Amino acid sequence: MPETTTLIVFAAACVALTITPGPDMMLIASRSLSQGRLAGLLTYAGIATGCYLQALAVALGLSQLFLLVPAAYDILRWIGAAYLAWLAWTTLRAGSSLFAPSADAARMPSRTIFLQGILSNVLNPKMALFMLALLPQFIEPEAGSVVTQVVVLATILNAIGFIPNGIVILMAGRLGRAVAARPRLARLPQKLLGAVFGALALRLALASRD
Repeated sequence: MPETTTLIVFAAACVALTITPGPDMMLIASRSLSQGRLAGLLTYAGIATGCYLQALAVALGLSQLFLLVPAAYDILRWIGAAYLAWLAWTTLRAGSSLFAPSADAARMPSRTIFLQGILSNVLNPKMALFMLALLPQFIEPEAGSVVTQVVVLATILNAIGFIPNGIVILMAGRLGRAVAARPRLARLPQKLLGAVFGALALRLALASRD
């Protein structure tokens, strides 16, 4: 296990990462609004699982692929941008408001919600590069198994990330009820959310490795 001071510094870095809105947080908000709090929790569970996969990839040296084969980064970047664009398209085309879905609105299977959470995280090359740049700084080979240390660090990241995302899940439900009471405004947040997804897709598509 890394020393306590090392874990504290790592936790501080995790706070800075998790409070910054991004595709993962937007997806959690979207699912919480359209499918309920349980869907928001399932989405975060998928994202947390993706975080573990990214961390283990670092531990096994797979993320070195981005350094050895620069094109791999661009391929994943474009896949991630396409996925965000698809989310934007489906959000804008939804028949009912995300904030006030109709009673007969289609319910997404829990498995689909969970898998989309994993994809949102895994298809984010910035997260992979963050893991590659950050985790090795807090791994101490003399402290035991590298894989075990990585799992511990990823658990800290997920635990800290649950706080801001949990707030998003709770607030999304309250906001949804407030907007539902004003039908004329019900679709405005949906359009805004779709625009955010589209902007994130464009930002990722135009992003550089720096």
